[in-house]
Amino acid sequence: MTTHEKFMKLALKEAKKAYDKGEVPVGAVAVMGGKVIARAHNLKEKYQDFSKHAEMIVMLKALKKVPSWRLNEVSLYVTLEPCAMCAGAIIQARIEKLYFGAYDSKGGAVNSVVNLLDNNFNHKVEYVGGILEDESKVLLKSFFKTLR
Repeated sequence: MTTHEKFMKLALKEAKKAYDKGEVPVGAVAVMGGKVIARAHNLKEKYQDFSKHAEMIVMLKALKKVPSWRLNEVSLYVTLEPCAMCAGAIIQARIEKLYFGAYDSKGGAVNSVVNLLDNNFNHKVEYVGGILEDESKVLLKSFFKTLR
């Protein structure tokens, strides 16, 4: 198992927590210096707050471990390709690297619908998609199947 798979498995554990709470199963972990500094999962339904995506929550938690608003030494592992809101926040937070699982053909803002991370913003985020993609997809498909 690669290091990326190890961290993505932790993000998948977070996604399963969301699933068990009736939330869209997306999980995220923030890693700095090879160590997990924050974990989160979607909590939109619980708080009735559109901003409670796993990525947003994990970045806010990571801020408590870093002496600056800049998370430029932090890598994010997320089970689903970030949406436009989260991709914008990732740029603003100066995240160093993003690793995600499944691609999101309806709302992905890294590769699928638009690509915010390759635009000429003041910060460039390196990214890799498709890490443990099948595991992420299975969890998402199972969740939406039970909703219908």
